[in-house]
Amino acid sequence: MSEAQSAADENRFPTVGIIGGGQLARMSAQPAIALGVHLRVLAASLEDSAAQVIPDVRIGSHDDVQAVLDFAEGLDVVTFDHEHVPPEILAQLVDRGIAVHPSPDALIHAQDKVVMRAALSAARLPCPQWASLAADADAATTQSVLSEFGERAGWPLILKTSRGGYDGRGVWVADSLDAALAIVEAHPLTAPTQWLLEERVDFTRELAAQVARSPHGQAVAYPIVQTVQQDGICREVIAPAPELASDLSIDAQRIALKVAEVVGVTGMLAVEMFETADGLLINELAMRPHNSGHWTIDGAVTSQFENHLRAVLDLPLGSPAARAPYSVMVNVLGTDKGGIYAAYRHVMAREPHAKVHMYGKSPRPGRKLGHVTISGDDLPSLIERGNHAADYLAGVIDE
Repeated sequence: MSEAQSAADENRFPTVGIIGGGQLARMSAQPAIALGVHLRVLAASLEDSAAQVIPDVRIGSHDDVQAVLDFAEGLDVVTFDHEHVPPEILAQLVDRGIAVHPSPDALIHAQDKVVMRAALSAARLPCPQWASLAADADAATTQSVLSEFGERAGWPLILKTSRGGYDGRGVWVADSLDAALAIVEAHPLTAPTQWLLEERVDFTRELAAQVARSPHGQAVAYPIVQTVQQDGICREVIAPAPELASDLSIDAQRIALKVAEVVGVTGMLAVEMFETADGLLINELAMRPHNSGHWTIDGAVTSQFENHLRAVLDLPLGSPAARAPYSVMVNVLGTDKGGIYAAYRHVMAREPHAKVHMYGKSPRPGRKLGHVTISGDDLPSLIERGNHAADYLAGVIDE
């Protein structure tokens, strides 16, 4: 290698490929610009959220082997906007020597809830009672498994598909054995997808712990947040979780760091948890930036999106510390009303300290169109103002 070529290589900034063109990829653009990192996105359409703002876009499907392999050509690392890329495609990337973060071996724990539950239980991490039911189980086995678990965990039960579900999809509540049998019969599954059966947890509230972990093992933990769900979709996040005992906060961070170590994740990891009278239980995992961490864009020293890029590139991680006593993030959820841009004047005039982030999506009921974050020290006021701004943008209120 010539001296000039060596110098050029030392001055070349990396290219990160993100599979998926949603809002998580879109919100990675700003920290990539600041870091000097080039982004390439594999999007389904030029209308996708990220494709509207990131110039280097390749059009293709995440489950098309050739589209993914062509997309990854020349990239320094591949990461994800979502967890739906088939493991066998990721294995081909690894076989070609392409860095994939999180690795397929780690990502499977976010892709398959039964795999996740088995790994966390083996590591003695706190989980709800659970059992699995194979997709091809015959009628007698299905009835036996559901009946036995229902007697052990108590009715009602939660039934989840092990793969593919998100934002409340692929989740049912069964009040009885007959109801559970009807759910299974009405939703036939194909292997490797299975049924995950869980006890219905009597929880006080839902929490989320986020950590960033790099390939060489450095990890940082963000403040624990409280999440509020609406029809299975995150509506509101409060950072840090109010009135959370310090020992529980530390325990939640410890659990998340342990999960990251056990599954070998690199990048951002979100661990959704239930707070119960007896402590914490792990609900779900996400191995990417997560809705519960959107507050970090405006409310933390280093956003989850910047730390995800730092982590997958094995750069030193940034501080996760909060910039204000509280930050409240409220999702703008679509309705059958339009006029979001027309609502800007009211929201910006009423809340000059609020930060509005829109994702370039066409409205439809329940769709995440954007979010509003507002920070300060008066939590009740922040909650009221953040919700007012989000509801005004969505057209829920007009006064």
